Amino acid sequence: MMEALRYSIAVLSGAMVLAGPCKAEEEKGKEKPSDMAFGTEFFLTSDSDHFQSRRVSAEFFPAFENADRYLGFRLSDYQYKQDSWQRVGKKISFLARSIESRTGDGGALEAGLFQQGGHTLLTLDGSYRMSPTKSTAVEFLVTRDWVETPKSLDRGIDFSFVGVAVDQGLGSHLTLVGLLGQQYFSDGNRRDHARLRLIYQPSLDLGLTLQARYRTYRSTHEDVDRAYFNPKSYSESMLAIGWRHRFQGWTASLTAGLGNETINHDLNQPTRLFDLSLQSPVRGSQVFRFGAGYSRSTTFSGPSYHYRYLRGEWVILF
Repeated sequence: MMEALRYSIAVLSGAMVLAGPCKAEEEKGKEKPSDMAFGTEFFLTSDSDHFQSRRVSAEFFPAFENADRYLGFRLSDYQYKQDSWQRVGKKISFLARSIESRTGDGGALEAGLFQQGGHTLLTLDGSYRMSPTKSTAVEFLVTRDWVETPKSLDRGIDFSFVGVAVDQGLGSHLTLVGLLGQQYFSDGNRRDHARLRLIYQPSLDLGLTLQARYRTYRSTHEDVDRAYFNPKSYSESMLAIGWRHRFQGWTASLTAGLGNETINHDLNQPTRLFDLSLQSPVRGSQVFRFGAGYSRSTTFSGPSYHYRYLRGEWVILF
């Protein structure tokens, strides 16, 4: 009961925070009236452990101004499988987004009810970003969801993550990004996270960035009965190159990186990362988003673990 109450307070607080900018924009009268919209969304993953997940969703937006400002609902059908093991799930979510397209300031929230395998979870995925100065931005993050491995889904193991990130501009070409967070698992385990990213932009016109990345975490419980990958300590260093380009309102981005991970201060393995995305203009009669990615790292089944994902969304205004 107390957990549900805390969750409800968090959702309502988030909705109030997101509603504030929308209301302010309404009072200014600068934005066009909200339209109704319908959409569809999918998210597919697969890995070298033969684990696959599939999410297909239908969306309804009673208030949709543009891709960065809307209120809506999403009904999702989930399917997980690995060899002979299978699981299905259903989720209904409330969606809210109010972000200033030019600066990225504002917030996004998805709060849902997720049922799978006889287990029910109140889920949450939210963020809020603000810029105290022209060169500094602070973002608050919160996530609550299932741990997506067969054994964890069978046991109903979930996690909650809270964190804060700071973007600090160091001149016109250099940015330092830092994050601190904690991840709480329902089996009693906790992870303490830290991440750093140094981003260099050689030209302000090319959309090209050179990135040095580092992330680490420590777990309080090393033995989780192989329910999920959980080393006592983990760190990864990576050099990456990013590219972002706008054309006729569309935005395309690409990131590729090579790195090295250290597990329990002992095992060292190479890592790889590749991500690409494409998004239609923020304002338009239709909104289209597409993303794909690949990563290589280590899991409890051994090194050379591969993970792939594909996602997309299409929203039509009426």
